[in-house]
Amino acid sequence: MIFTQYYLDCLSQAAYLVGDETTGQAVVVDPRRDVAEYVEDARARGLTIVGVVNTHFHADFVSGHLELARETGAWIGYGEAAQADFEVRSLADGERISLGDVTLEIMATPGHTPESISVLVYEHADDEVAYGVLTGDALFIGDVGRPDLLASIGVTAEELGRMLYDSVQHRLMGLDDAVRVFPAHGAGSACGKNLSTEKQSTIGEQRRLNYACQPMSEEEFLAVVTAGQPSAPEYFVYNAILNRRERDVRDLDTSVPALGPEDVDAAIAAGAVVHDARDPQEFAAAHLEGAVNVPVDGRMAETVGMVFAPEQRIVVIAPEGQEQEVATRFARIGYDHVVGYVADLEGYLLTHADHVRRASRLTVTEAAEAVARPAVQVVDIRNAGELESGGIPGARHIALAELARRSSELDPSHPVLLYCAGGWRSSVGASVLRAQGFSDVSDVIGGYAAWDQAHASA
Repeated sequence: MIFTQYYLDCLSQAAYLVGDETTGQAVVVDPRRDVAEYVEDARARGLTIVGVVNTHFHADFVSGHLELARETGAWIGYGEAAQADFEVRSLADGERISLGDVTLEIMATPGHTPESISVLVYEHADDEVAYGVLTGDALFIGDVGRPDLLASIGVTAEELGRMLYDSVQHRLMGLDDAVRVFPAHGAGSACGKNLSTEKQSTIGEQRRLNYACQPMSEEEFLAVVTAGQPSAPEYFVYNAILNRRERDVRDLDTSVPALGPEDVDAAIAAGAVVHDARDPQEFAAAHLEGAVNVPVDGRMAETVGMVFAPEQRIVVIAPEGQEQEVATRFARIGYDHVVGYVADLEGYLLTHADHVRRASRLTVTEAAEAVARPAVQVVDIRNAGELESGGIPGARHIALAELARRSSELDPSHPVLLYCAGGWRSSVGASVLRAQGFSDVSDVIGGYAAWDQAHASA
């Protein structure tokens, strides 16, 4: 058996290639949209991708099922409850898919979404215990999939939560302790609240260590699973719907063009927004007025989905050599309107000096002085679960995922001081407010971690 996990750190997302070495048949589970890696690996190993299985309609990224089907002719499989605009192979609970001796078995595990499935992988068709189970977003390492993401499109969180209780407590915990667990996401994903950095586990380990897998009533499960969930990025519903549709297919060699000064000027004049993917300190030193800073070195794709709209045209400023990577990350969440990237940033800033701005980033000492001023609005943009560690006195909480739409709660005529856990997200949030017309915005270098350390030792 060939079994490969493809883990994408920027989305905390895992896809899987499962193949039979004898027959050369393979299936890809939960692929992302840029599918070249799967196609190239399969060819190098003498495998033919015959099927694509999505464990559910993903909300946090655009799945690559249409791209893989075009490249390989593979069928596209979803759980029986799935309804899509394209041709789907409906996969029934208990159905077995033979790749040769390697065999897959479908297990209905609704709860994160109604159509969610898990996929049992048997190295040999007659094995009594599965090699592993691909759990999608039903069961994570240390957590389970949140049941509230689809509440806005027709299914209540309570209905999904009750489904998830049965899927986790009865179905998945009914598997043998030795079965390996391979989830679709890891730490950092907004599809849960307590995901581990580990990429795989076993049913036995989750039975012992996962808070949601402990014996409990359905009501207790609902309470513990729904408490403290992070704010969902705005783009999640957009992606969940897009993954159901017959959308545009992304070419394997898609790239965006370099833009000269005239091209940049024309794009901005026509309404394009500027995404600056540089480090926060570089951005603070000199950036274009109105630019939003979401650095490429972190969870860029998920974060741009919090602060940009899918239909917006984007001009990219990126660290040298990472321009195409930035555009690809936009495409991974279905944001297909990247116009191009600024080819000569230094030259452009020099010739557009009247549009160059600097950002205010404060040390902990400077931030403490600012907090003491009565007119300063202090905003904590961390997720709800992070607040338990403490916060700056007097701060109001507006999670980054909600900041763009809740900025009207702040007074643009008064100074604003933002902070997050470590200083990455606060640079994003501060740039969002500046782009919305707030003239006096600062953020805390090092975030609450630096603040807490300074005040703990004081």
